[in-house]
Amino acid sequence: MISIIVSSVNQSQLAAVRANVAEIIGVPYELIAIDNSKGEWGICEVYNRGAAQSKFDILCFMHEDVKINTMNWGGKVADAFVQHPGFGLIGIAGSQYKSLAPSGWHCYDIEAPDIQYYQLVQHFKFSDQEPSLAYANPRELKLARVGCIDGVWFCCTREAYSAYQFDEQMLKGFHGYDLDFSMGINQTHQVGVTFEVLIEHFSEGKFDEKWLREILKVHAKWSRMLPLNIAGLPKEQLLVEEKRAFRNIFKRMISSGFKPKELFAVLRHSMASPLMTVGLATKLYFYIVKLVLRKP
Repeated sequence: MISIIVSSVNQSQLAAVRANVAEIIGVPYELIAIDNSKGEWGICEVYNRGAAQSKFDILCFMHEDVKINTMNWGGKVADAFVQHPGFGLIGIAGSQYKSLAPSGWHCYDIEAPDIQYYQLVQHFKFSDQEPSLAYANPRELKLARVGCIDGVWFCCTREAYSAYQFDEQMLKGFHGYDLDFSMGINQTHQVGVTFEVLIEHFSEGKFDEKWLREILKVHAKWSRMLPLNIAGLPKEQLLVEEKRAFRNIFKRMISSGFKPKELFAVLRHSMASPLMTVGLATKLYFYIVKLVLRKP
């Protein structure tokens, strides 16, 4: 029924995942844990290796620092794919709009809060915040169609995976794979967020320079197909908010030590998008020039 694939770096966390899955998945399964404790492979290569070893028709890719709290979650996932045959990929957090400006699965410069869908109990490894339920479901759906999803936990059909695998040639590290995989699956299948599976995630992740560099690779690859606008947001709004999003990412790149040519490369790749106008591109070009001249 379900093949679960884990890139493992911590034996105690893996043991907890094994016990958790065995207790509540509720359907036939296999758990394929690939030892990557030495960091020899990027997560795309690990996931592709795991998929190659798998035998079931639903593939579940998940981090090992999670706990699933829903009884018979495997049956709920299987039923979701049966009841919604157009869907090929489902996760627990995603957005109906993926910006042209480089970002993760959601761009917070886009002022449309009703485009986000997520449900998970988030713990915090790098701060003193208490665990909390993160929940957004503006239309109270069981399965919401989105453009892209977060990588902490997601399941896809073998048919969808056969149409698009993880890009291990482009992404050698541990970031960007979820965004790229979502974009790839979108070419043949729909992507969704399920509210029938609740997980706890024991780390909030780090969005550092390494993360940003991988996101920029994904952006360069898919710019011609961005933005991904499942929500149908109007172009007039997007031109204003995308400009703000680009400016913020350019400021972040400058503060992170990116070279001017790397900022101009982001703009150049974005010119492939049908949303990008000459006017917006010109404004962004001169904004980059201003940032570069201001840099001490």
